[in-house]
Amino acid sequence: MEWRDANRMTALTDLTLAAMRDGLRARSFSAAELAQAHIAAVEAARPLNAFIVETPDHALKAAAAADAALARGEAGPLAGVPLGIKDLFATEGVQTTAGSKILEGFVPPYESTVTAKLFAAGAGMLGKLNMDQFAMGSSNETSAFGEVVSPWRARQPDGALSNRVLVPGGSSGGSSAAVAARLCAGATGTDTGGSIRQPAAFTGIAGIKPTYGRCSRWGVVAFASSLDQAGPMTRDVRDCAILLQAMSGFDPKDATSLDAPVPDWEAALTGDLRGVRVGVPREYRLDGIDPEIAAMWDAGLAWVKDAGATVVDVSLPHTKYALPAYYIVAPAEASSNLARYDGVRYGLRVNEGGSLDAMYEATRAAGFGPEVKRRIMIGTYVLSAGFYDAYYRQAQKVRTLIARDFARAWESCDVLLTPTAPSAAFSPGDKADPLAMYLNDVFTVPSSLAGLPAMSVPAALTATGLPLGLQVIGRPLDEAGVLNAGFALERAAGFAARPERWW
Repeated sequence: MEWRDANRMTALTDLTLAAMRDGLRARSFSAAELAQAHIAAVEAARPLNAFIVETPDHALKAAAAADAALARGEAGPLAGVPLGIKDLFATEGVQTTAGSKILEGFVPPYESTVTAKLFAAGAGMLGKLNMDQFAMGSSNETSAFGEVVSPWRARQPDGALSNRVLVPGGSSGGSSAAVAARLCAGATGTDTGGSIRQPAAFTGIAGIKPTYGRCSRWGVVAFASSLDQAGPMTRDVRDCAILLQAMSGFDPKDATSLDAPVPDWEAALTGDLRGVRVGVPREYRLDGIDPEIAAMWDAGLAWVKDAGATVVDVSLPHTKYALPAYYIVAPAEASSNLARYDGVRYGLRVNEGGSLDAMYEATRAAGFGPEVKRRIMIGTYVLSAGFYDAYYRQAQKVRTLIARDFARAWESCDVLLTPTAPSAAFSPGDKADPLAMYLNDVFTVPSSLAGLPAMSVPAALTATGLPLGLQVIGRPLDEAGVLNAGFALERAAGFAARPERWW
């Protein structure tokens, strides 16, 4: 490839999703060029292990259709935009594994509702993105297909990049790494207790978990059905608004889908927060909070004031019970959902001993990783006779109290502003203790239990040059308010850092 062509390809992958969309309509470049540039970027970034399966043919076919539609003036809102799809979404004719060996080789004969909407809008798929197995993890270390490597590296005191590998967050670690490394215009993620927001914060990108029920769960491999929610991960807030609009909408195939209008969220982005009350939950001021996290939070509060908002103190008194309740409810639902993986209908089958029970046991022992087994066992225990009332029923009561805390907070504020995660990205193995890993979700789990919309916006860098994120939490169905507050923060922060290419 000639030098000028390489420069053009890099220029194309550096564009935001909105800029790609607008450039395609202005005929500044073709969808085919855009697809080829991203396919080359994906191939060059294989050391990141962000993709489980690459689908260049899908991206090129969608690009050809987009170019034809653009020429006719009939293009969809995402025509020609190349996306990455988390490997939790069923994709017709393309392997879907949920990051687990037990589903290796499974090729769905159907399309998830979310991906069907994206493809109907004209988007192409570059491939299926790596993830923590069955979305159980906060670092992407539990994937059966190898851990994803963050494109970010810390800086040493002399300014040189460290050789120390970092995690991209989880469970949507492949999504966050791919977007941050400019391998795709945007990616789908799922968030059960923080799996869009925490990896977004770790990699300096934007990600939103919409209100539970906003995006259909049909065709999304289930972890915890009352918590799982799909959402977009993109370079900035505007791109999140564009992608979320295409993903959202009522789906009769999902009993939990909300029959609510889908607003034009991009058009609502003004950054004007006059009249908006921003709440600061005092319970999120944890003892021993990282000084850099605290300083970023204080800066965020100053930024929303500058945008016209009023900052108010609020209380969410049951916050300290959120993590324990989550790690009862989520494993309980997981143990039920994952009972279907038995080696009979699809996926891995290990025959040992000749009996049906032996085949079940051998298949599940070989197919599930340690973290998945841990959560299945916890979930089975808390649902068992004699323990259901003591654990699961109590956790559900606590969940109700947490939702009630948020409902009371909305009487005095419109959105909440908190850090997204208690630290910047860490290295693989740093949190080998499961309890230390679970604490990564301390700021994100409460809004998940309440089913609220929440997003992470990149806001600052640590002294070693690693991204930190601010979290905006909103009322049910007020994605517009969350996105606009995020937009104001994004403009004030002026976050323009990106990972320096080392791969």
